[in-house]
Amino acid sequence: MADPVEVIRSSALGTVPHGFLGRRGGVSTGAVSGLNAGFGADDDTENVRENRRLAAEAVLPGASFLTAYQVHSPDVAVVDKAWKHEDRPRADALVTRTPGLLLGILTADCAPVLLADADAGVIGAAHAGWRGAHGGVLEAVVAEMERLGARPENIAASIGPAIAQPSYEVDAPFREKFGEGDEIFFIPGREGRWQFDLEAYVARRLADAGVGRIDPLGLDTYADPERFFSYRLATHNGEPNYGRQISLIGLA
Repeated sequence: MADPVEVIRSSALGTVPHGFLGRRGGVSTGAVSGLNAGFGADDDTENVRENRRLAAEAVLPGASFLTAYQVHSPDVAVVDKAWKHEDRPRADALVTRTPGLLLGILTADCAPVLLADADAGVIGAAHAGWRGAHGGVLEAVVAEMERLGARPENIAASIGPAIAQPSYEVDAPFREKFGEGDEIFFIPGREGRWQFDLEAYVARRLADAGVGRIDPLGLDTYADPERFFSYRLATHNGEPNYGRQISLIGLA
């Protein structure tokens, strides 16, 4: 029998059903052992389905569980009913005001962001790697929530487990992709290298979008392999594949 899954919650999101889940619990084995939620991880399909069921039941039992086909884009899908997995849209954020839906985001170093305006009954979930955050996915998800009745100043957002600055080494061409004022997110590392603070960058983009409360959880996926999956760590270790953790938010 699988160990209980670990559900990490944010005080900023209050009683809105939500959770950031790592690899603890679950039924997968081998390099992706634990609660791997990604079908693209070269894992047994039935294991992934069971892991997703366990995750959903730990956050909002009985809800319809939805994910998107994530492509590191700024695109947002507005959800008003469940869809089949094979019909999922290509998008990197989901937004709804429909009760009974559970929105899921897969990550393995990128930042998962869960958002809610509890008073308006509008929620969102975003996959914010550096490409998505730089491309505007966070501003886009806030804008779509506003169209559904949320007010940015009433939105709370939590940034879940992601690769942290001490673990995120980048080169000069990467740094040059960022604009004036973004220097604060880089500190010098090895010669010709920099350490990038993805979590702080995501928080700044959320603040610039008018989000009223931002809760960065400060959890480093790379530095805690017993608790989280990490694409970069798996690559550095020469592993054939890597697991994906899931972050969930729903409306009861």
